[in-house]
Amino acid sequence: MANKLRLEGKVGIIMGAASGIGEASARLFVEHDARVVIADIQDELGLQVAASIGTDKASYRHCDVTDKKPVEETVTYAVEKYDTLDVMFTNAGTLHFCSVLDMDVTAFNKTMAVNVRGSALAVKHAARVMVGRRIRGSIICTASLEGILAGASSLAYVASKRAVVSIVKAAARELGAHGIRVNGVSPYGIATPLVCKAYGWDADSLEASICLNANLKGVTLSTKHIAQAALFLAFDESAYISGHNLAVDGGLSSILKLE
Repeated sequence: MANKLRLEGKVGIIMGAASGIGEASARLFVEHDARVVIADIQDELGLQVAASIGTDKASYRHCDVTDKKPVEETVTYAVEKYDTLDVMFTNAGTLHFCSVLDMDVTAFNKTMAVNVRGSALAVKHAARVMVGRRIRGSIICTASLEGILAGASSLAYVASKRAVVSIVKAAARELGAHGIRVNGVSPYGIATPLVCKAYGWDADSLEASICLNANLKGVTLSTKHIAQAALFLAFDESAYISGHNLAVDGGLSSILKLE
């Protein structure tokens, strides 16, 4: 079982896959014999990731998830190139930190556009292909521990990630009739380039702070851990799991859950 190729013959789109969680997921999915479309707005990084994986298994597509047209075109591209779409991992996100008292409406709107509208559009267009082709697919959305606990991030980010969980549940309810599963992954803190930039910390300092405040000691959460969670939700071992928000947080949300 350890060497089983869990995504053999599958095709997936990973939004926000030029770096961080998305990049780790693209690499892991391909290790399990999937073909992936790396979708992002970071063209140079995205092309580098695709080239390093191998163009026979990965391709890059520029996609601004806040706009319905490029999202739809990315889905169409994947289907035309690989003839199917089995997995959509909507992972594109943005983050900024500020006090409620200093909240900038423009930044708030951007956060909601990327994190919420982007997720909804990816779910919509992937589901339309899956329903039309009768594919029992898997759709996965990156939420966050912040959407459960409302911890250290900004109001906009917390609200957006809470909304992503609602998208997961609403879509799972409707798409279950078509055999399509929709789930979320909610990570605890990881010192990705996005998070480091938002907090203005270097990776080592941020990682040390994250580990200090973690509930589960002895393990440092990495992008690979989230990729492994996404792999589980993409694969048939999770065939009867839908509408679930998988917290990859070392138990923290179970202890300090916000109701």
